[in-house]
Amino acid sequence: MKRIPIVPTLIVLIAVGVMIRLGFWQLERLSEKEAMLARYEAAQVSGSEVRWPESSAATERALYHRSRLDCRAARVPTTVSGRNAKGEAGLAHVATCADVEGGERQVVLGWSRDPASRPWTGGMVTGWIAPGPRLVADPPVGGLEANARPDPRDIPNNHLAYAVQWFLFAGVALVIYALALRKRMREG
Repeated sequence: MKRIPIVPTLIVLIAVGVMIRLGFWQLERLSEKEAMLARYEAAQVSGSEVRWPESSAATERALYHRSRLDCRAARVPTTVSGRNAKGEAGLAHVATCADVEGGERQVVLGWSRDPASRPWTGGMVTGWIAPGPRLVADPPVGGLEANARPDPRDIPNNHLAYAVQWFLFAGVALVIYALALRKRMREG
């Protein structure tokens, strides 16, 4: 009868341990993500206005709050695919604005089906802080229709699925290795 190989067994057990740890890490991320999404939804419901964020940490706290920007000068808007407040597909018109502090900010001016740029030179814009960060104008400017409001429910939260996936990988690795050992023992 053959002995169980030590090095391959250790490698498989270490790999299984890493996969199990990754599964638990995804479960930790699940609760963190749920807390973040709850914070975003509370921000959106509150409707409270915050100052435009100046750092990445401030951006995280400001997402989905209302804010305003004084756009001193705006570049010609570009268009990206987007949805309007009714959920219809079309084009979101996005301008890069120079603000009072000299920084550049992205502003989603509004929505239309027409890809032609709308002349807009700047001014005070209010709206919702969306990831990017960008300000989604509410009300829209430049004669455009309202964009869909940024919604934290659009952020995927698939950490539970990832955790299950890692645990299954660990289980499958153990089963395959056990079958390989069984075959080796029979042949020996």
